[in-house]
Amino acid sequence: MVVKNTNQIEESTNFTSDFKAEIKAFDDSKAGVKGLVESGVSKIPHIFHTGKLDIGENSASDSNLNVPIVDLQDIQINPTLRAEVIDQITSACHEWGFFQVINHGIPVTVLDEMIDGIRRFHEQDADVRKEFYTRDKKKKVAYVSNGTLFSGQAANWRDTFGFVVAPDPFKPEDIPPICR
Repeated sequence: MVVKNTNQIEESTNFTSDFKAEIKAFDDSKAGVKGLVESGVSKIPHIFHTGKLDIGENSASDSNLNVPIVDLQDIQINPTLRAEVIDQITSACHEWGFFQVINHGIPVTVLDEMIDGIRRFHEQDADVRKEFYTRDKKKKVAYVSNGTLFSGQAANWRDTFGFVVAPDPFKPEDIPPICR
């Protein structure tokens, strides 16, 4: 679903028992945001309303926007460079919350196949995706919508499918066949 105008989003969110019930119903459906879209919703549910929408505030035309880039080239052989990269990552996490990594040694074909596998997962029937829906942090392979859904703030319009890789990685057989 695409929001075509800001009138589709109400100005305030009321965290009442109705709101809490809506959050619970959404989570219990295990269908996620994609499930809402597939169901044909015509309005964004209240649990996603923040009451704050300023499209011009962080315009994409801001020419000063530069995502931090962290270059891993030669960090294994140069301790000084390794310390600098750690500082860059720390800074990027604190100031931006994300960064781009280059020279990591992972072939582009592997990265592209990972993205394709995640896309294939999300394109499956909702009943298949639901098998992996969990809020159990002990699960090493999980599909979830909104990691902070029960935090008392508006939900994020996203679903996540992820894997725990450290310190104890998942078992390859735990990955859905469509993602392998």
